[in-house]
Amino acid sequence: MTAIGSGRPARRRLTSPRIAETVANELRQQIIDGHLADGDLLPPQAVLVEKFNVSLVSLREALRILETEGLVSVRRGNRGGAVVHAPAKASTAYMLGLLLQSEDVQLSDLAAALQELEPMCAALAAKRSDRAVELVPALTQLNTQMAETISDGPTFTELGRQFHDMVVRGCGNHTFIAVFGSLEALWNSHRHATERSDASAYPSTGERQAVLKSHAALTDAIELGDPDLARSVATRHLNDSKSYGLSDDAAHPIVATAPNVMDHRPRDWRLI
Repeated sequence: MTAIGSGRPARRRLTSPRIAETVANELRQQIIDGHLADGDLLPPQAVLVEKFNVSLVSLREALRILETEGLVSVRRGNRGGAVVHAPAKASTAYMLGLLLQSEDVQLSDLAAALQELEPMCAALAAKRSDRAVELVPALTQLNTQMAETISDGPTFTELGRQFHDMVVRGCGNHTFIAVFGSLEALWNSHRHATERSDASAYPSTGERQAVLKSHAALTDAIELGDPDLARSVATRHLNDSKSYGLSDDAAHPIVATAPNVMDHRPRDWRLI
C-alpha cells in the first residue's frame, strides 16, 4: 500500500468548515488513481490525523463520506480499520438508484433502458475493426462450451451470462459498459424485478437449444460486421428470453439497495 503523505512536510491544520470533504477528496483521488489499491488497509486513524493535520472528528466524517460512496468499509473493534474498495458498479448503481427512487421511477422504465442498451452494445461490437482478434473467438468459445454443457443447467446458465457480459464489454465504449453494468446491478438488486426460479429450475432443454441458436446467430452477425443485424438479433433474443420481464412488477418503484446487499442478490437465469 502506498504510504499516505510519505515524504511530505506536515500540513498546516485545516480550519475550513469543509475539512472532512477535503480529506475525503484526497483519499478518493488516491483510490481512483490506484495509489490505494482495492483491499488495502488504511493506516490507523491516529496516523491519518497526523498526516492530514486534522481533528479525529473531521477524519471520521471523511471516512463516513467514503463509506457512503462504497470506497471504504470501516471495521470496528480491536481489529478494526478502513479497507479500500475500488470503484464498483454496485456502488454506482446505489447512487443511481437513489436518484431514480427520488423521482418515483418504476421498474418498467429500468427494464426498457436495459432492453435498448444491450442491442446497442451488440451493434457497436459489430462495428469494431478488431472484433475478429479477441471478441469473436471469445464468443465462439463460450458457445462451444455451452453446447458441450447443454445438459448441465447451472453451468450452461453461467456460461450464458458470461456471453452477455462479453457482448457488452466487447462494444468497446467504456461509458456504455459502465452505464450498462450499473443499470444491470440495480436491476439485479430487486428481488421481485423478475420471476425468479428456485435452485433446481433452469431452462428446459428446448429453451437451452434456442438460447444457443440465438447466441450463435449474434456471434455471426458481429463477425460479419453488420451492426443492424447484430442489433436485431440481440433484440429478438432478449424479447424471446424475456430477460427483463416484469410480470406483475412493472409498476413497482425502484428502491436503492446498499452495495453490500446488492452484491449478494441472485441473478435471474433468463439473463442468458
